[in-house]
Amino acid sequence: MNPVMIAMAGGTMLALALVMAWILGWANRKFHVETDARVAAIEAVLPGANCGGCGYVGCSEYAEAVVRGEAAPDLCTVGGEATAREVAAIMGVEVEQRWAYRPAVHCGATYDDRLQRSEYHGEQTCAAANLVAGVQGCTYGCLGFGDCVRACDFDAIHIIDGLAVVDYEKCVGCGACARACPRNIISMIPFKSERMLIVACSNKDSGKDVRAVCKVGCIGCGVCHRTAADLFSVKDHLSQIDYDQYDPEKMDAAKLAVRKCPMRRLVFVGKPSEKDIAETAGEEAPAVATADFKTTVDRTGWRG
Repeated sequence: MNPVMIAMAGGTMLALALVMAWILGWANRKFHVETDARVAAIEAVLPGANCGGCGYVGCSEYAEAVVRGEAAPDLCTVGGEATAREVAAIMGVEVEQRWAYRPAVHCGATYDDRLQRSEYHGEQTCAAANLVAGVQGCTYGCLGFGDCVRACDFDAIHIIDGLAVVDYEKCVGCGACARACPRNIISMIPFKSERMLIVACSNKDSGKDVRAVCKVGCIGCGVCHRTAADLFSVKDHLSQIDYDQYDPEKMDAAKLAVRKCPMRRLVFVGKPSEKDIAETAGEEAPAVATADFKTTVDRTGWRG
């Protein structure tokens, strides 16, 4: 090949490289956006789980929202109180006391406890079964096909004997299970202590109708309210707990209500302390929980 042509080709490539380098340098200066150093600092203290529990797509988006003043510094459910304090320190603010939120399952009925069940051969998901009438008599109960399990990135919820059960040792409170449940029978409640009292039923029907579809459902007898009126109320035939009035240090009346409940739907969930274990030694405890009391009927128009 002609040496002159080779030199010309090389010179042309060098010239193009220099021009492109100049253009890129100009574009970098022209379109450069200043980044607040606090964003990187907050990202560094966040756990990086990108679970969405804070309400943002990921930790980076949450960090930016905090710096813009659009989000509170204590929304990271995975990092908890320690991370909230670090984020607040970076922002130069104080963080108010905020309870960690953890999921409570609004049903305590295993397969054997559910009446009027029929075989379901459709898509094996709660979302699909939720649209089919007659899968089980209770229109409020856990369907047990594991949509919540598949939504959890932390292996913190499992289906045991047809019932969703939370592993509180692994749970970070991201809320993915609550969002995945088509019947809204999982809600996030404030854990003011390692063990929290909840109502293990969501059925709003009358006691007679509840007994027709479930062996263990709340019948709305009101004994809990009569025992601890400041904490319990009965609405739509269903016991409810006022967590604003919940004081872990003043639970004598509440524990008496637990013992008096004829259907044993008032249960403690969470991480038991040695004292909790000693106090409940020999007792047969129900499996799961309740709190927010929204059901399929609240979000769809079918019954079945």
